[in-house]
Amino acid sequence: MTSVSRFDAPLPIDEALPALTAALATRDAAVLVAPPGAGKTTRVPLVLAGEPWAAGRKILVLEPRRLAARAAAARMATTLGESVGETVGYRVRFGSKISGKTRIEVVTEGVFTRMILEDPTLDGMAAVLFDEFHERSLDADLGLALARDTQQGFREDLRLLVMSATIDGARIAKHLDDAPVIASEGRAFPVETRHLPRDPARHLEPQVADAVLRALRAEPGSILVFLPGAGEIRRTESLLAEKLADPAVDVVPLYGALDADVQDRAVAPAPPGRRKVVLATSIAETSLTIEGVRVVIDSGLARVPRHEPDLALTRLETVRVSRAAADQRRGRAGRTEPGVCYRLWDERETASLEPFVQPEILAADLAGFVLDLAHWGVGDPAKLLFLDPPPAPALAEARALLGQLGALDPDGRITDVGQRLRVLPLPPRLARMVLAAAGLGAAPLAADIAAVLTERGLGGTDVDLRHRVEGLRRDRSRRAEEARRMAARWAEIAAAGRRAGGDLGLPANARLPKDDGAVGALLALAYPDRVAKARGGGSGAVLMANGRGASVDPASPLARAPYLAVADLAGSAANARVLLAAPLAAEVIEALFADRIVETDEVTFDAAAASLRGRFARRLGAIALAERPVRIVPDASTARTLAEGIGTLGLDRLPWSAALSQWRDRVVFLHRHEGDGSGDEWPDLSDAALAATIGDWLAPALAGKTALSDLGADALSQALHALLPWNLRRKLDHEAPTHFDAPSGSRLPIDYADPEGPRLAVRVQEMFGLDQHPTVAGGRVPLIVELLSPAQRPVQITRDLPAFWRGSYADVRTDLRGRYPKHPWPDDPLAAPATRRAKPRGT
Repeated sequence: MTSVSRFDAPLPIDEALPALTAALATRDAAVLVAPPGAGKTTRVPLVLAGEPWAAGRKILVLEPRRLAARAAAARMATTLGESVGETVGYRVRFGSKISGKTRIEVVTEGVFTRMILEDPTLDGMAAVLFDEFHERSLDADLGLALARDTQQGFREDLRLLVMSATIDGARIAKHLDDAPVIASEGRAFPVETRHLPRDPARHLEPQVADAVLRALRAEPGSILVFLPGAGEIRRTESLLAEKLADPAVDVVPLYGALDADVQDRAVAPAPPGRRKVVLATSIAETSLTIEGVRVVIDSGLARVPRHEPDLALTRLETVRVSRAAADQRRGRAGRTEPGVCYRLWDERETASLEPFVQPEILAADLAGFVLDLAHWGVGDPAKLLFLDPPPAPALAEARALLGQLGALDPDGRITDVGQRLRVLPLPPRLARMVLAAAGLGAAPLAADIAAVLTERGLGGTDVDLRHRVEGLRRDRSRRAEEARRMAARWAEIAAAGRRAGGDLGLPANARLPKDDGAVGALLALAYPDRVAKARGGGSGAVLMANGRGASVDPASPLARAPYLAVADLAGSAANARVLLAAPLAAEVIEALFADRIVETDEVTFDAAAASLRGRFARRLGAIALAERPVRIVPDASTARTLAEGIGTLGLDRLPWSAALSQWRDRVVFLHRHEGDGSGDEWPDLSDAALAATIGDWLAPALAGKTALSDLGADALSQALHALLPWNLRRKLDHEAPTHFDAPSGSRLPIDYADPEGPRLAVRVQEMFGLDQHPTVAGGRVPLIVELLSPAQRPVQITRDLPAFWRGSYADVRTDLRGRYPKHPWPDDPLAAPATRRAKPRGT
């Protein structure tokens, strides 16, 4: 199409283009590593379209976001002196601008995935360029894997080019059969980094606003501010509106949920004589050059989805950015002139950032991914090129879900239902909801719900999904109009698919409410595991069918709804907040999920009463739709439940006698010291071991009982004694005797509870004449002898009694005989008789 020499404005990437074109002239894949601002996004496609191997065919350029796709197409079209839709066009979710003349198509990664799945040969395409691949979206990873499979199976002439600024080029190249790596040094103006450590005890937005005001005073030019999400952007915008006095400064937001024309205004240069403060999410990290920006303020935070396979939940999580992302953000300040980057963290913290962003494939819901692979004819992802293999738990959860939806057969092959779900460009759950709604006469409403759920911010920010659907239908913005047209197409497709037949698993008598309760009912069809029941008290706390707890803002009317269908959550597992939900009527749950509702007689442990409670319950997963008390019929199962419940209270709640406690301490001591070396194995009766196995050893003692108070000391003793094998019971008395027979004739108890060893407390006079230290465990373990005064007060602790007689006894004798003159204190304790009594009168 054109050569480098024909471009009016030179770009840093130009120096690398000869090596790149030479590599792709002979190889089917290459990796291009070029820093931000080098021009790879807009120059490389134009040059490659002019290569002989591309003649008569198209170049596909993949971008991670719609904004980047539109901006890249516009920049290339301008370079050619044309309008978008002629030589260069784009295709994104909400529309396209292409024509019969189009040779370069810029598409989002998700659009490409659907393109290649529908046309595996990529007929008419000469090359696929994966731009900004370092973002490692799930669609990008899947797209590269499918394109490589197409290349190796159908299209040896297809070229693949992976492009990025911060990627590990060597790693990518190795996966592409050691493809050549071309690097561009690029051109970046110097950027001074200044650190303004953020106070974690204060809200983020006021500190960001202060940094903006500081930068406006200190530096010329426009400012790009990175914030984690739209909520923080709106709050920062409000603060700046209050504090900013300069009328020549425009504050503009930039995030994915905005209309395209609003996004385009944010990217455009500020009018002459004015400055701009752009408040952006990670959308502005790559692919875009915002004219006039020479100052970046980086909060160091990003908001990312995190999927929890065990609960089938994806929640948004605010995380620290990677070092690569921080460098990308910093580089935005040096695109067109020297700049400044303010980082809202301590300089030392940079070293603790993760090197690169976590690939989405490692933390995503893989249901759509697995369905796409099944459509491709692949059941095992290991058969395709994936830089990072998808996690086994997420794959298993995705396969199980698709099996429940009827989308996969038991062998993992796609079914007719699965093919029908794939017709809709939606996640499988939402596709199934729209198709099911078509059979209930509510496809348009379900499609609107799907549009709101897949396009963040569409219809407003209300936590009540009904209000967002109403907002979408009232909204006259360009984005809302495009979304409504898209939803209408989904509804038409679903209606046609419903007429084609197929079982979507709805009860035969399923009906939807006639009022706005249909929104919650349809949402529940998509997420039956997120049907939630209020815990009571109007606090907003709910329990979902999947067992997860969450909370609704108490000020929201939804906090007073007895049941909800939950669409979106945020926050930690311990403190999840409901971001989007709709009320749900009990009768609707009964009608839609009759086949999932289970009736059981349940026995649970009441910790407060330390007893069992019986109840009949009708349950949808973890939530009880109805329940009533029932009488408990004790059996082996209830005994185990009682035992395990007692275990949660702690072993100290059991009716221990002094003798039983000492017996257990003796066994614990011998277990710790490994018996007598003869191979006998003493059982572990420590607190941890007994608690871990309490359902096994205590349940027999609880037969016929329903409360802890029914358990007596004798029954507990029998249960514990049963843990000691018969061959060790006699040995226990020999190895760990309960008492020590002192020379004085006293029978003194031995305390085995001390972790330092068995302990004996005895008066000094009772040990006179004993020339060997007392031991247990067959003579291997000396007792800790605590020698007492005649008043039973400790005077010495020893593990070597003979050494005490020879040594420190003299000092003890000197110290005590004045205080206890009625008791014997002989010069030679080994020759003196032991005694329990004082000296006879007159001696």
